Amino acid sequence: MNGRGVVVTGAGRGIGAALARAFAAAGARVVVNDLDAGAAHAVAEDCGGTALPGDAASADGLAALVDRSRAELGEIDVWCANAGVAPVGGADAPAAAWTSAWEVNVLAHARAAELLLPRWLERGEGRFLATVSAAGLLTMLGSAPYAVTKHGALAFAEWLSATYRHRGIRVHALCPQGVRTDMLAGTGAVGEALLAPTALEPAEVAEAALAGVREERFLILPHPEVAEYYRVRATDPDRWIAGMNRLQQGLERSELL
Repeated sequence: MNGRGVVVTGAGRGIGAALARAFAAAGARVVVNDLDAGAAHAVAEDCGGTALPGDAASADGLAALVDRSRAELGEIDVWCANAGVAPVGGADAPAAAWTSAWEVNVLAHARAAELLLPRWLERGEGRFLATVSAAGLLTMLGSAPYAVTKHGALAFAEWLSATYRHRGIRVHALCPQGVRTDMLAGTGAVGEALLAPTALEPAEVAEAALAGVREERFLILPHPEVAEYYRVRATDPDRWIAGMNRLQQGLERSELL
């Protein structure tokens, strides 16, 4: 990472802030992006990066961020698509919650890739790190928009890697379970019950991310047990769904849902 140009979206706090600090500590030149300008500047000052606050989901916002980042870094070597939203609710979640989740959790990744790929393919190298969450491999009770769009984020990362790996594009899907962030706190009692007991600190997730990048792993699992859950889901889906439904019933009995 020494001297590489890295952009981290949603880097004002949580996993994004930890990624910015970790890449900077590894010698990268880091752009810190967040909707919260104050938070972006604070993290950039802390890690010696450059704050470029703004929208990292819309087409116009991403185009501006890519242009400004290239002006600052020269080249964008690594794009960390970390910004995300986790609205609660099921099939009855408001349309605005579904729209926001699709825009931020999925379309932002596709829009960024569209802008980055021409230069990366010309150079024969580029790296895309998507913060997907274990919800993209499994699911998330209590939040249909989050679970569904994180599956979409994983699917796009898989497609990107399968399509361009031979042309020097490296893709990583970072899939932690609970992480002690504002997002986890925002999930309320359900998140506390399901994720808090094994939650990691953001710095631990960032450390796992850099290790996965160095080892060229597509799936980066800061919680190793997720690999076994994913295996059961793939090989015995009825057993896995039955287990998840038991969790759902337990949450309902506890009146957490």
